[in-house]
Amino acid sequence: MSQRPPAPPKRSNGPAAEGLVATVRAVLPSLTPAGRAVARLILDDPATVARSTITQLSAASGTSQATIVRTARALGFSGYSQLRLALAAASARARPERLVPGDLAPGDPLADLIAKVARAESDALADTAAQLDPERLGAVVEALAGARRVSVYGVGASGLVAADMAQKLLRIGVPGHAFTDVHLALTGAALAVPGDVSVGVSCSGETPDVLEPMRTAREAGAVTVAITNNPRSALAGLADHVLVSAGRETDFRPGALASRISQLLIVDCVFVSLAQRTYESSDGALKATRAALDRFLGDPRRRSRPQPPPASPQLDGLSKN
Repeated sequence: MSQRPPAPPKRSNGPAAEGLVATVRAVLPSLTPAGRAVARLILDDPATVARSTITQLSAASGTSQATIVRTARALGFSGYSQLRLALAAASARARPERLVPGDLAPGDPLADLIAKVARAESDALADTAAQLDPERLGAVVEALAGARRVSVYGVGASGLVAADMAQKLLRIGVPGHAFTDVHLALTGAALAVPGDVSVGVSCSGETPDVLEPMRTAREAGAVTVAITNNPRSALAGLADHVLVSAGRETDFRPGALASRISQLLIVDCVFVSLAQRTYESSDGALKATRAALDRFLGDPRRRSRPQPPPASPQLDGLSKN
């Protein structure tokens, strides 16, 4: 089995201010109930939390001061003081409407619906870009550049992202395949060898249909990559490299919206970085595939659609009865 690289050290000053709220949302599912109470106050009103002492926040959240410190550490900070400083910076930089984001309501007029969906998706893209670590992205690209084979696992909306990643890799000559059926995914994962790369895509990071193939591929020696909203999920625990997406989901914004668009941003960054890293081969592959498609689309024989074969007398008689 291949040697696993050590996990990157946590920074004592925590995540960058631009991606702090996204980090809180990502970590929220893995916190204790008391920790989630603290995190929800941060999400609801980060500016007020930034002005609160630990005693005031303890009273407002109904939790102990020790819980607040543990929550700050779960977010990557050495303590509450560092979290307050980051929240103050995030509040100062954020657009006012992002501090208390408006959610979709059943009675929203279409103009408001368009504006809110557009804002949610643009916020998801901005948050994902802010917390996408260039070093981790570079490590993923390096693994893909030398991969014998790339397998991408995902189901539901994440399956669409997996398919998008596989077809992008194919365009630049990287042998990739998307698995959205767990039986086929396990079959491919069981045949993985060192030098292969397996990518798991899951917003929650807890999807069994993705976890089991990733576990199998890891045991076989493949390099594993997770694309997930939750950096503390089971999927992240199975991965050598974790790329964190962002996107707040609600009843009117399920996983097929904000999280999908943020996952696609990560896939695009991986694809462009890999094409840049392997420019000589990828440029040739892009030109060859584009030429093949152009020849197909420009073929005059395609412009006249073939006529359907004439119906047999028996079938024609039946159709009139």
